[in-house]
Amino acid sequence: MAHSELATPSATVAVLRRHGLWTKKSLGQHFLVDDNVVGRIITLAALTGQEHVLEVGPGIGTLTLALCHAAGEVTAVERDGRLLGILGEMAEKCGNLHVIAGDALEITEADFDGPRGLPTSLVANLPYSVAATLVLRFFEILPSLRSATVMVQAEVADRMMAVPGTKEYGSYTIKLALRARHTGRFSVAPTCFLPPPRVDSAVLRLERLDSTAPEEAIVRAARAADASFSQRRKTLRNSLSSALGVPAAEIESVLAAVGIDAGLRAETLLPESFLAIGAELHKHSLLP
Repeated sequence: MAHSELATPSATVAVLRRHGLWTKKSLGQHFLVDDNVVGRIITLAALTGQEHVLEVGPGIGTLTLALCHAAGEVTAVERDGRLLGILGEMAEKCGNLHVIAGDALEITEADFDGPRGLPTSLVANLPYSVAATLVLRFFEILPSLRSATVMVQAEVADRMMAVPGTKEYGSYTIKLALRARHTGRFSVAPTCFLPPPRVDSAVLRLERLDSTAPEEAIVRAARAADASFSQRRKTLRNSLSSALGVPAAEIESVLAAVGIDAGLRAETLLPESFLAIGAELHKHSLLP
């Protein structure tokens, strides 16, 4: 049985033509047309039928349809007004779908105020230009979010999963790793989309970490990571000194207090190290 009846080239073209969108090259989206990939996303998301799923960038609703069958509630956020009519028709057929017209980068916790409650899972084929930002942002602003199963550009997935000492490892990796861990991944070929994109894609599952660190400590660690990577090829001593505008000797003192060699580069440190750095910088009034 198909996971989504829209996950074929012919069904996708038919929906777009019916709404007068097929000839509009400016639409710009790449529509998923492989039902096997839809099924693998649903499986990786491990939905039980009780979740409130948040989907960003639903397009014509290909993945949305499968989510409505697999989840308890689905809230889809779409900024492209040309697609709202298609999604509105789907919402009429699926009693558990709610569509929000707006920019996901501007969504706040208050936008989910209502009987549905807050989303517990993010499952989406994300707009690639803002995918990394969105994943981190929703883990930051939605404490209810327990997992994210998202399709992103393969190189973005590499950044999300990067380990110290690799070129993909950076402040973004650290900020995400302080909130979530990756637990699964699979690749998606360009041929699974209509039209095919010029990049490789990957679906990645992230699960929230139940950290004992308070929120303010995680925020400080994120600021410390940004400052430490502000001049990636330089040592922690020089990067932090330059970014924070304080003498290198003071930075050396801060790092020594937490047992970190000031001559190391930021890319060599584990994410947890930045919790200690952030706390010590705050102690010295160098971070808010």
